[in-house]
Amino acid sequence: MQSTKFQRQSSFRRGGVIPTAICLSKATISVGVLSMSVHAAEVGALYQLACLMLGGVLTVLSIRMISVASIETKKWSFEDVCEELFHPVMAIVTGFMNACVCLGSAAGYLIVCGQVFVVVFPTDDATRNLFVVSVGIFVCCPMALARHVGFTRHLAAMTVGALILLVIVVAWYMGEHRIDESVTTESFLLGPGEATFVAYMNSINNMIFAYNNQFNVPQLTRELTHEPSRDGMTKVAILSTSVTFLLYALVFLLSVLAFGVAENQKDSLILDLMPVREEIHVRISLMAVMFSVLTCFQLHIYPIQQFLAYLVRKARGCSSDDEKADVVYFGRSLTRWYDIFCALGSVCLVVLIAVVITSLRAMLDFIGAFGAAYISFMVPPMWIIALRRKDEQNFSWFNKEILWSVSFLALGLFLFVFGTYSAILPILGL
Repeated sequence: MQSTKFQRQSSFRRGGVIPTAICLSKATISVGVLSMSVHAAEVGALYQLACLMLGGVLTVLSIRMISVASIETKKWSFEDVCEELFHPVMAIVTGFMNACVCLGSAAGYLIVCGQVFVVVFPTDDATRNLFVVSVGIFVCCPMALARHVGFTRHLAAMTVGALILLVIVVAWYMGEHRIDESVTTESFLLGPGEATFVAYMNSINNMIFAYNNQFNVPQLTRELTHEPSRDGMTKVAILSTSVTFLLYALVFLLSVLAFGVAENQKDSLILDLMPVREEIHVRISLMAVMFSVLTCFQLHIYPIQQFLAYLVRKARGCSSDDEKADVVYFGRSLTRWYDIFCALGSVCLVVLIAVVITSLRAMLDFIGAFGAAYISFMVPPMWIIALRRKDEQNFSWFNKEILWSVSFLALGLFLFVFGTYSAILPILGL
């Protein structure tokens, strides 16, 4: 009886499959959900749904590859796995790219907070910037000091509920104002017909960012309560990706119907709701969105801390297996002060980016193309190929797993090159 009660009490423990899946989904469901409808309004619901379904499948496969590499090498960060399978230079490049993705994502969260503040409390840019800086100092800095990714599992569950509230508010708006006049069956399904190659490619970039949670996979694999296993992380990947897909699909379908296609859609869903900001339930939903994006801040700061810790370890001549190197990760003695400095420095850099860049769409398109495509779709297949090449006698390029990994890598290279090109053009005004 007591053991049953204990199991029920610990069903949401740190390291369980369900809380791990919620943490992983929370790393994705936040800023991306707010700009999804902008792309759907350009390219059509069918194309966007196809991208989401394809992206979901690729994300599950990518997470499985990362967990396999982490478990077989017994390394729990992108930097350590890359060093084990390739070279420290590769580890530094990958860690830098991973840190850039997380910095951009975290900056996107603060941009959303600034947008919510402007919508709820109409004000000028100077006041908005002051609010963003204040949130960064008094909210984000303390959260960035958490030592475990699973620390936010309870907050993550609450924030998924907050985004469901946003879906309800969009549905209410459509019910009150009916379907937008610019929406026809053809424009809803296929888009208004004005989309260019860049628009279609940026829609894919947004999809990549929407599912991008791979930066936390090695650490979450390690934090699984039972022995880390590829099957356990596969269950986590399927569950988190399914939740992400359902919320994204509901939001962008309702948003396109409610706010229209093409130019009728603004930079984010928050700005779309500005005309009805006086409604109390709209204000509550917008504040819930702010709470939602802030609670996953730590999920993106943690990989940055790992990268900086790796750099210090290499400078000290340590390996990840050294006892003195473990001090770096677990924050003992002087190294704990270093971790605090890294966390606070990362937050300050994120705040600076959020104050300078206010366009959420441009930020997400570039991050999705440049960094997330590399981390999600290029690094994992390279890891699998490197792992299998260690067994030289049984290795073959015509093995099914290797052929699939090569195909996966080719897709990632395409998304990295052409996606980055498409994301840069609008930023440069071309």
